[in-house]
Amino acid sequence: MKPLNYAILKHFTKVKEACADDVIEALKGEYGHYKALKKPAVIEAIMTGEANGLLEETRFDLDEKGELRVYYRAHEEGAATINSYIPD
Repeated sequence: MKPLNYAILKHFTKVKEACADDVIEALKGEYGHYKALKKPAVIEAIMTGEANGLLEETRFDLDEKGELRVYYRAHEEGAATINSYIPD
């Protein structure tokens, strides 16, 4: 099993785009028992990936509760870097 932050980054190589809620939903089967699989920690991991040039913001909207959702994607170079360091 990969470290959670690796699994978060790796998720972006398998989808067109995702927000923190999407990542949590996708990973909860395998990582649901991790205390760090909470929205603030997932957002921090995603923003770290963005700061390191692996992910980029694609769009944003409001969820049904009126909270901001920011979507990200792994661009071609970012996905290649993620895949080179984090194997399947």
